[in-house]
Amino acid sequence: MPERHEATDIIAACSLGDSRHLYFLKTFVRTDQFDFDLPEHLIAQHPPAQRGGSRLLHLHDGQRDHRHFTDLPELLRAGDLLVLNDTRVLKARLFGVKQSGGQVEVLVERVLNEHEALAQVRASKSPRAGTHLLLAGELPVEVLGRESEFYRLRFTGKESVHDALERCGHLPLPPYITHAAGEEDDSRYQTVFAREPGAVAAPTAGLHFDEAMLATLNARGVRSAQVTLHVGAGTFKPVRAENISEHVMHSERYSIPQATVEAIRETRARGGRVVAVGTTSLRALESAAAKSAASGSEFSADSGETNIFITPGYRFRVVDVLLTNFHLPRSTLLMLVCAFGGMDELLTAYREAVAQGYRFFSYGDAMLIERQARAG
Repeated sequence: MPERHEATDIIAACSLGDSRHLYFLKTFVRTDQFDFDLPEHLIAQHPPAQRGGSRLLHLHDGQRDHRHFTDLPELLRAGDLLVLNDTRVLKARLFGVKQSGGQVEVLVERVLNEHEALAQVRASKSPRAGTHLLLAGELPVEVLGRESEFYRLRFTGKESVHDALERCGHLPLPPYITHAAGEEDDSRYQTVFAREPGAVAAPTAGLHFDEAMLATLNARGVRSAQVTLHVGAGTFKPVRAENISEHVMHSERYSIPQATVEAIRETRARGGRVVAVGTTSLRALESAAAKSAASGSEFSADSGETNIFITPGYRFRVVDVLLTNFHLPRSTLLMLVCAFGGMDELLTAYREAVAQGYRFFSYGDAMLIERQARAG
């Protein structure tokens, strides 16, 4: 039996490309290594008064600089490429009753077609296939059956699912935000560049941008491109397995247009950096790149499903810089940023952010992380 290594040593070895340690990485990296203490008062319940009013922790070259989001144009370079996730959050939460009179809460996870969707359904008793619901006092819905953790629902009225949600639904705020969604959230829990409806959670790094910031960056030679990744509710799930390799990752839909692929190639040719705005943009890009590499082809336009689980030791193929918010303890997204910027460096930065009173999670402050060379 090979000698057991400490997890931190294994991470470093894998980052340097020593495939002999891959087994140990998968076996011995524990979920509790991605835990941290966070005072409840640092969980942001509301966005800052203005978009872009957040603080920004900049990680680069082993240093941590405390900045503001408005400093971003100074930290990016002419020739860099911002990659934005243009998904739009659905008004995916609906309340109603079963035909028996019992109360139900529905959270649409994915719209399948004009009249069908997969959803979480909360009720005192799990509904069976054939159960009829009346949502928002007017939307008739039939439960078609169970598909894994979700229910397949058919909206039996004339409206499409999208139209019904837009008219009768509520914005699905994250579970750590304690107030019900209101008018402020309808505006501020969407990015200014949201275009493609389909997410049940916002790509929160994008919430910091307003049109003026995008125009300033463009004037300085920082270009932008779009991907789409429809964020699912699984993004909020903590990893409950003791070892991270035992976690089953949720699946999300993504799409990368040819124009974005060409923009990335042009960026590389002129020596610029690919800057992913959010972990969702990064996951879309790295998913497509991994698929291309597996087939022996060049990075190309792509769409499909991804359940990519990026952990320390992952070899990044596309993204050089990551703009991201602060993530939940024990979450797959915290593991991703640790893979990108170095586990020790990121967890130290998180402890420092807590000590400095940074605001955490969806409505909180941001980090700008320049990828370590050994992280891929």
